[in-house]
Amino acid sequence: MRKDIVETLDDMRKSIDNIDNPIIAMLAERFKITDRVGYYKAERGLPSKDSSRESSQFKRVAELAYHYGVDADFAEKYLSAVIAKVIKNHEEIAERF
Repeated sequence: MRKDIVETLDDMRKSIDNIDNPIIAMLAERFKITDRVGYYKAERGLPSKDSSRESSQFKRVAELAYHYGVDADFAEKYLSAVIAKVIKNHEEIAERF
C-alpha cells in the first residue's frame, strides 16, 4: 500500500459492504431463475434433483475457484448450500402442482 494513501477500517468495511450488496442481489436473481426451472420441472413431472447437472456444476465451480484463487472447499460448500436450497424450493413448487 502506498504510504500517502491511508485507508481506514471503516473504508475497508464499506468496500466489503459494497461487494456484499451485489452478491446478495445476484443470489436473489439466481433463485428467481431456478424457481422458473422448478416450475418447468413440476409441469413436466421431472425430478427436483438432477445429479448430472449438480456434478457438472461442482466441476465448473471448482474451475472458477481455481481461476479466481478462491479456496475450492469453500466454493464447494457454497454450491452445496445453494443446491440444497434450490432442491427444497423445487420440491415445494412440485407439491403445489
